[in-house]
Amino acid sequence: MSKILIVAEHDGARLNPSTSKCVSCAARVPGASVDVLVLAGDGSAVASQAAAISGVGKVLVAEHSANAESLAAVLAPQVAKLAAGYTHVFGPSTTFGKDLMPRIAALLGVGQVSDIMAVEGSHAFKRPIYAGNAVLTVEVPADAIVVATVRVASFEAAAPGGAAAVEKVDAGVTPPSHTRLVSRSGATTGRPDLQTANRVVAGGRALGSVDGFKIIYSLADRMGAAVGASRAAVDAGYVPNDLQVGQTGKIIAPELYIAIGISGAIQHMTGIKDARTIVAINKDGEAPIFEAADIGLVGDLFSIVPEFEKQLGG
Repeated sequence: MSKILIVAEHDGARLNPSTSKCVSCAARVPGASVDVLVLAGDGSAVASQAAAISGVGKVLVAEHSANAESLAAVLAPQVAKLAAGYTHVFGPSTTFGKDLMPRIAALLGVGQVSDIMAVEGSHAFKRPIYAGNAVLTVEVPADAIVVATVRVASFEAAAPGGAAAVEKVDAGVTPPSHTRLVSRSGATTGRPDLQTANRVVAGGRALGSVDGFKIIYSLADRMGAAVGASRAAVDAGYVPNDLQVGQTGKIIAPELYIAIGISGAIQHMTGIKDARTIVAINKDGEAPIFEAADIGLVGDLFSIVPEFEKQLGG
C-alpha cells in the first residue's frame, strides 16, 4: 500500500484548490491511501474543507501559534516528523510548495521530484522539461520516501463529497525561531488567485503603459476573473511580477484564458498549454498566439476590449 501525506495549502481560513488537485494526483498512485496535513494556528475551518474532499481518508491537524503564517522554515521540520510511516509526501507546485517541499526532502535525506504531471507507478512519474517541449520519466528508488511537488495545472480538482475523520496531532518539534514574519505587504484586489482561477484575463506589452493595462483589470473584474501578464508586460513595469504567466512565471490551467496584446512566445505558451479554452486578441494576424487559440480576434485591442466588456452587460 502507498500511504500518501499531502501538505495542505491555505490562508488560515480557506483551503487552496491546489490541495484538491494534489489529492487527484495521489489517487492515481497504485494502492493509494491519502491523508491531508493541515498546519495552522487554528486549523478547524481548513480541516473541515479538507475532510470534504472525496478520496481523503484522514485529515491531520497540527496547531501551533508559529503555524499561523506559512513559513517554510517553520513548517518543514514538523512535516518531516509527521511523515514517519508514509511512503509519499506531496505538495502543490505553487509558490507555497516550491518553498516548502525542498526543505522537507532535505530533512528526510532524499531528492525531490518536481512538477509531477502524470503517475506511472508508485515510484515512477512524468514531469515536463525544456519548457514543456519534452516529458521526462523519473523513477524513485523503491526503498525511498517520495517527496514531490504536483503540477496542479495537469490535474482536475478532486470531487467534493468526502467525510474524512479529523485528528489533531503534535509533531513534537519546537519550531525554529531563526525565521519569523516581520510584516506582510501587498495589494488586496479581491480577484481570484491566478494559479487556481477558472478564468484569467492577461495582457501583454501591446497595452503600452500602466494606464493602458487598466482595461485588463476592468474586464477581469467584470468577469470575476484573475489577472495575468506576459513577461514583456512585467519587464516593462506595467504590472508586478507576481502576475507573470509563463515558463519563468506561473503555470496555470484555467477553463478560460483571454490573451490580450500577447504575441505568444514559447515561454509564455508553456504557462498556458493546459488551459481549456484560449481566446486571443491581437492586431497582428500572424502572431504565434493564434496557432494555439481556440478563438482569435484580429484588431485593435483598445477598440475590441471595451466593446467586449460592454456586451457583457451590467
